[in-house]
Amino acid sequence: MKCPYCSCDESKVIDSRPTDDNERIRRRRECIECRKRFTTYEIVETVPLTVIKKGGARESFDRQKLFNSLRRACDKRAVPLDAIDQAVDAIELALQNSMEREIPTERIGQLAMEHLKVLDEVSYIRFASVYREFKDLHSFMEELETMLKMKK
Repeated sequence: MKCPYCSCDESKVIDSRPTDDNERIRRRRECIECRKRFTTYEIVETVPLTVIKKGGARESFDRQKLFNSLRRACDKRAVPLDAIDQAVDAIELALQNSMEREIPTERIGQLAMEHLKVLDEVSYIRFASVYREFKDLHSFMEELETMLKMKK
């Protein structure tokens, strides 16, 4: 690891510990040459996911984009941001564990709806109305009726 101060290639690890979320290892290092200390983080390298859009276009999976769409669906609802963040974590983990590297948007939308249904029913309906592109009131009512039947 190169020292950010003097660019020396050698440093020693003074302290290692997991971060609060247990997703990374935080390492305090000391440069062998200039003796200054710096912090590095070690994370698991994941294979990037590619999203296949409805029109066939491909783009990299964007966690922030998913978070923003769930947050938008939960706007003005009593859904904590931590709950939305945990849902995004779970969706991203499910996608990584699927071993598929190219994920259709339909799969991501389905996972998002499953999590929203548990978090907040109104947010679920908001997301579903955009995701499923309801054409008329009848298709919207069908979704509501399905949800009400599942609740009984």
